[in-house]
Amino acid sequence: MADGEQTPLPPGLYLVATPIGNLGDITLRALDVLRGVDCIACEDTRQTQKLLNHFQITTPTESCHEFNEAARAAGFIEAIKAGARIAVASDAGMPGISDPGSKLAAAAIEAGVPVIPIPGANAALSALVASGLPANEFLFLGFLPEKAGARRTRLEALAAQTAGTERTLVFYEAPHRILETLADLEAVFPQQARIVVARELTKLHEEFLRGTAEEVRRELASRDRVRGEITLLVEAPALKAASPSAQSIRERVAAIEARDNVDEKEALKRLARELGRGKSELYRELQRERAGGKTRR
Repeated sequence: MADGEQTPLPPGLYLVATPIGNLGDITLRALDVLRGVDCIACEDTRQTQKLLNHFQITTPTESCHEFNEAARAAGFIEAIKAGARIAVASDAGMPGISDPGSKLAAAAIEAGVPVIPIPGANAALSALVASGLPANEFLFLGFLPEKAGARRTRLEALAAQTAGTERTLVFYEAPHRILETLADLEAVFPQQARIVVARELTKLHEEFLRGTAEEVRRELASRDRVRGEITLLVEAPALKAASPSAQSIRERVAAIEARDNVDEKEALKRLARELGRGKSELYRELQRERAGGKTRR
């Protein structure tokens, strides 16, 4: 073999991480793999082609996105069995992490085909290590549900499951939904819970907003428009406060109404913050008490 000639890659499926914004974050190994494979399966061939053109890589590309990944898997696997080397590249970051790639990898493993990760940039981990929130234990949860009711229910369940832990919850969120999601966090999580919004990571306008859900929401709401890809990090809530008495939710709400001169809706919101529970959860419990006549006398 001539000096400087690249050793041929063995047949297999190569999951290649690509930059999430800054092209300088591509690894030397990723470039070698993209040059050495027979084909690159792309989430969007046009997006990947920009990367390939920049680094003068001429490897052929084929589309492999969320709508055709399962259908394309058989063909790719048969090609690898016949000796082909195929790379998988999403538009940005690691394939399979809220992007296409995981179905193809699972099918390849089931077929006995080698699957080789080529690590690199990832928005969730980049945001986590710079967030200032606990990083020893975290939950990556992808995108929250788009519908308001389902999103609130999901957050309430997560708040209950992670209360009292040293965990950080990591989400991806669309810029046009971030204000609604932050409002849900205000209602569900304790008022003092720390929130971080990491926006446009590795890009020119990279930004970290740190504070409570209310503080971060107000800052973003003051802008004409929220732009860019967003990673949202949330500190796990403290343990629910121990009840000093056996008061019902109805009695506690009434006490707050009288004490703070607020209506029931606001009283529920304040009680939820005091207890580290979801407002919707407390409302449902209040309705059950009223229906069942469980208020203590």
